[in-house]
Amino acid sequence: MTTVLCAAQWQGSASEKAPLLAPGALRTAGLLRADAVVMVPIGQGSGEIVDGVRDREVLIENFQAIGEKLAGIDDFVLTVGGDCAVDIAPIVAARQRYGDELTVLWIDAHPDVYGPGELPSGAFHAMVVRTLLGDGPAALTPARMLAPAQVILAGIRAGGDSERDYLRKTGLRVHGVDDLEKAFDGLSGPVYVHFDLDVLDPAEFGSVGYPEPGGPRFSRLAELVSGLDNVVGAAITEHAPSGDNPAEAEMIRRLGEALSR
Repeated sequence: MTTVLCAAQWQGSASEKAPLLAPGALRTAGLLRADAVVMVPIGQGSGEIVDGVRDREVLIENFQAIGEKLAGIDDFVLTVGGDCAVDIAPIVAARQRYGDELTVLWIDAHPDVYGPGELPSGAFHAMVVRTLLGDGPAALTPARMLAPAQVILAGIRAGGDSERDYLRKTGLRVHGVDDLEKAFDGLSGPVYVHFDLDVLDPAEFGSVGYPEPGGPRFSRLAELVSGLDNVVGAAITEHAPSGDNPAEAEMIRRLGEALSR
């Protein structure tokens, strides 16, 4: 049984395309095969930056709302965003259930390890991995955080100086496009898969807020994801469509099948 949890949050992004993340989440949810779809009520926000985070208060409210919806679901959950921050509550829930055995495979063009105050935009979706490791904004940092050994970053090809410093300090496993397969080698469950669509090459999938050239082809990633064992939860995030694109829609359908098979 698969439940799609749709959180059409856009406030974690500072892209000019950020408002498109809300209809993008709805469209993604409609493309996926599921036994049930649960919609999360999302607040509005004012754009104010507090403690280095844009729309901090509404992000806190959304985090709580996602957690409340999750608490009533016993199925395999495929979370749909919205920006990457919608995945904090599902990963926290997986951490509580599987403990130190859990591995989070973070498939993304960006490492998302900025700290609060390091980004003038205050875009929280660039702080999510660091927050899950216990080093993010206090109001959004989970009580039970992940250890660096539980996180694998895959498809990374962007990032700022402070992010690179943090990655060196923590020793996180980071794999780019050339060594992408190494992120999957020997990986066994329980595994939680976070999939940011901007990991894909924008020449193939361009409906994202922060496209990064030089990404892997969809077919390569889909094959790797399909080969994973014991996937206990997953998310598809950062879909920002400005119009209909049948090829992109088909990629999302196939990705959903690979994650929730």
